[in-house]
Amino acid sequence: MGDESLHVAVVGAGVGGLAAALALSRAGYRVTVIERDATPLPPDPDAAFDWDRRGAPQVRHSHALLARLRNLLRDRYPDVLQRLLDAGATEIRFGEMLPETIDDRSPQPGDDDLVALACRRTTFEWVLRQVVLESPSVSLMHGRGVDGLASPPGRPVGPPLVTGVVLDRGDVLTADLVVGAVGRRSAIPRWFSSLGVELDQTEEDTGIVYLSRFYRLRDGAGFPDAAGPIGGDLGYLKYGVFQGDNRTFSVTLAVRTHDDELRKLLLDPDLFDLAARNLTATEPWVQAERAAATTPVHVMGGLLNRHLRFTGDGGEPLVLGFHALGDAHTCTNPLYGRGCSLATVQATLLADAIAAGGDDPRARGRLYEAACEREVLPWYRAAVNQDRLAREAAAAEREARDGRDPANGSGGPPSDPAAFAREVMRDGLLPAVRTDARVYRAFVRTFNLLDPPEAMLTDPDVFGRILEVFQDRENRPPEPELGPPRREMLARLH
Repeated sequence: MGDESLHVAVVGAGVGGLAAALALSRAGYRVTVIERDATPLPPDPDAAFDWDRRGAPQVRHSHALLARLRNLLRDRYPDVLQRLLDAGATEIRFGEMLPETIDDRSPQPGDDDLVALACRRTTFEWVLRQVVLESPSVSLMHGRGVDGLASPPGRPVGPPLVTGVVLDRGDVLTADLVVGAVGRRSAIPRWFSSLGVELDQTEEDTGIVYLSRFYRLRDGAGFPDAAGPIGGDLGYLKYGVFQGDNRTFSVTLAVRTHDDELRKLLLDPDLFDLAARNLTATEPWVQAERAAATTPVHVMGGLLNRHLRFTGDGGEPLVLGFHALGDAHTCTNPLYGRGCSLATVQATLLADAIAAGGDDPRARGRLYEAACEREVLPWYRAAVNQDRLAREAAAAEREARDGRDPANGSGGPPSDPAAFAREVMRDGLLPAVRTDARVYRAFVRTFNLLDPPEAMLTDPDVFGRILEVFQDRENRPPEPELGPPRREMLARLH
């Protein structure tokens, strides 16, 4: 257990902040959570869905609680996992969802880890806040904002030392350690600048705007049969289905940022449903006899892959006594559904680093950032690369639609590596996932953050199976249609 005299101020009571409070209080530290939104805890999960969380506008969009998160709860916080299940969350057992087109569908060692949680983001946050506030070592200061970081006066020798936070009325909350879990629109760069430290920020636009709508199954109806994660990419439109708790689910449709015409159409709830009925994977979910919509269409733009670097050369922390986590540290394209899972992983990495670093704030900073480099940053880089491939595919599709040769029109050679990667994904990986149990499990493990993002490419057996399917592409029937081309979709929606 940690030093109970150590006082930690956690800024933000979203998933990242609450996960930090959970991990740090369970490690034996005293925690004060500071939350700008002054909203009482709702009485039940459905009321929590209408929670006034202005500081977290994404709460009513689709979220995934991946197997990496579920297994962390199982192994470190089993009571929290049980509370989620008691609140109506269910387990999605991918080892039992192999496609019918796979011959050997027998259980395999490791399938018990291939389990995600079907749960709305609001329900997850609601359960976390309940659990955290039941701890005598955690207090919540809500309805208060943080304007900056407190630090001793004068020019320090070496990195500045944070000794607390400056609250929105000018008063100071003193703390031995400050954790910033303030989301993707973080004020942390400004806070650091006031201490004389400029943070290195790396960011890249995801290239999408996404729209989400929630539904609830009608009485007597069940979820459609599914084989693995449900999502796809038509080039002009990405889509995904996310199961929630208490017989709810959401559909997300993401369009390119430049596609104002399609975005405006999808903002209409009836046209959103019509588009979903024109996609092979989402059509059975939005059938009128199966489910009823419970929300309008929520839209969110300005989506970035963004990383802040909190260390300098040699891994030395730029500021002592402060750590960021969740989207305030590293955020990735939300369409991939990794945010809640990685934030909770980071919270536990932080608690472990503080315990290992002892009284040395430099050691804590080094250990924590090294753990983030190992466990979080690969997913940032993977998201950036995946989004670049998607943007290039969309550009090629636009050029083809305009009657230009995509390769020559873009200035790239026919053997462009990005184009080859897209072909292998479309004509190798996706068909292999439907026909090869080994590839299916490898894909599900990577999707659920259980294996590194490059695992399928570096495993000779898995990659060999994918290439074998790719090389046989001319000898099998065409891939099933995911949905209509853009021009036809627009015609159906008009």
